[in-house]
Amino acid sequence: MSALPRLAKDAPPVSISAPAAAVDIATDQPRHDSTSSSLADEDKKSNDDLTWSPTSHSNAESLIDDVNAPLSRTHVFQDEKVADHWRQLYETTKYENRHRFDPSFEWTSEEEAKLVRKIDYRILAWSWVMFMSLDLIRKNINRALADNFLTDIGMNQNDFNNGNIVFLASFLSAELPSGLISKKLGADIWVPVQIVSWSVISASQAALTNKAGFFICRCLQGLAQGGFLPDQILYLSYWYTSKELNTRLSWFYTVLGLSQIVGSLLAAAILQLRGLNGLAGWRYLFGFEGLITGIIGIISFFLLSPSPTNTKGILRGKNGWFTEREEKILVNRVLRDDPSKGDMNNREGLTPRALWRALGEKDLWPVYLLGLVVFQPYAPPTTYLSLILKQLGFSTLKSNLLAIPSQFFFAFNTVWYTWLSARLNERGFLASLSNVWNISFLIPLYLLKHSSTTHYNWIRYALITCLTSVPYCHPFLIGWVSQNSNSVRNRAVSLCLYNMSVQVGSILATRIYTNEDKPYYAKGNLALISLAALGIVLSWAVKGYYIWRNNQKKRIWESMSADEQLQYKLTTKEEGSKRLDVQFVH
Repeated sequence: MSALPRLAKDAPPVSISAPAAAVDIATDQPRHDSTSSSLADEDKKSNDDLTWSPTSHSNAESLIDDVNAPLSRTHVFQDEKVADHWRQLYETTKYENRHRFDPSFEWTSEEEAKLVRKIDYRILAWSWVMFMSLDLIRKNINRALADNFLTDIGMNQNDFNNGNIVFLASFLSAELPSGLISKKLGADIWVPVQIVSWSVISASQAALTNKAGFFICRCLQGLAQGGFLPDQILYLSYWYTSKELNTRLSWFYTVLGLSQIVGSLLAAAILQLRGLNGLAGWRYLFGFEGLITGIIGIISFFLLSPSPTNTKGILRGKNGWFTEREEKILVNRVLRDDPSKGDMNNREGLTPRALWRALGEKDLWPVYLLGLVVFQPYAPPTTYLSLILKQLGFSTLKSNLLAIPSQFFFAFNTVWYTWLSARLNERGFLASLSNVWNISFLIPLYLLKHSSTTHYNWIRYALITCLTSVPYCHPFLIGWVSQNSNSVRNRAVSLCLYNMSVQVGSILATRIYTNEDKPYYAKGNLALISLAALGIVLSWAVKGYYIWRNNQKKRIWESMSADEQLQYKLTTKEEGSKRLDVQFVH
């Protein structure tokens, strides 16, 4: 048996036994074979070259000048036995795009690039708008604080903290059930229902008069919004390759910063209505933003497409968005990147047994643990930014406007940091650097605990602005979970579990800044420094775990003959990340 090539440390979780497309990292575009003989050489290797890595075919493949040349990539389905195996599986699962599956189909790099831009416009852009509607509603309660919201309904900061716990606990409890409902009904049906629901609840907050009503609304809001993000990311994974998805998530998560900018500008204007018709400004804020998101939800019912091969609809045109050839490109490029994306159809729910198996994917739990800790250090300053500024003596208008710079830089940092992760194919190390950033500003913020002059308040503002502008690692962490899941079944559950771990961390973070610790929150900042240090250590530990597991798998895999490897690939009952021919990214 010829020597097996070494596994790259970050090879994506696709079948090792079948070479995947080499990709130009800078452009996200697939590489072409330089000659037809290179493909012939690859075919002759047959079962000998069973180990995939992003660079394993770099000597045989190179970019060519003619972008209209046929795209003849090495891929998993070039082996007829493998193609037949997956074709049978797609028929068994009634995969909705199976009629466009074609292992011999070819297309050009130019065609694919145009098509990716098209789905960016058709799919990603509206997903971004829907996420904006969620975050606008989720955070408007924070902006209402600058308009004496707590005083108006007879609460203090500790009551507000408890309300946030109720919201986050409800959000968390809805994550998995919402994901299971979405998997059964389809995100194109379930997500619009969610949006309309949370718009109605948000508008109803305009009528709040007491603490009990506040708690009820926060509970209902959490139940309505829980599960949206895992649902949307699973939905996007049907349209994009793994590398493309990571890049798109960076743009998707710019919502977290830009929604704050939009929300702050809206609040700065709407809260000035305080006194109009005898009503507080925050009541107008809740009512107006509820109306806007309701309109987005109604449009979503008619705009979301179930799948690449089913795009006809009232707002999508009687002929749909794509030609038959474009549908074939969409389907085959995604399946060649990850064949497991067709192992369930988009209206297939999870059985209790499948759910239990997905929960038992122990190799995904280290990232869940990371999600629990790594975002806590910047959460309280972000949540209470408007309130902190008001406590430091700034007016309602200034408190909202001064929050804008940090959110602009947060959005900018999210994009370039996720791009850097994709460029370097690195996750754990960069996750640790996010908390190095946090700790760099938390320490001086803590040291200012006894300084109370106006001059020092501006220094505090500058430090908090830098702290809340953190390069956000959440997009590539959730992409990390998605890639390492290696099946639709696992992905549907793992994305929910990861988001649940993040929400648990958010619940814990709500108790860090307390009413007794204001306005400088010295005890709270000391706790955040400790959590940031823990996040740095955990990031490295998770990366080390995946390196260790990859080496374990590689030793077993390389001890098998080529025939044994092929037989394993076709007959193994192991699924997801448990497969020996799957390497973890880290």
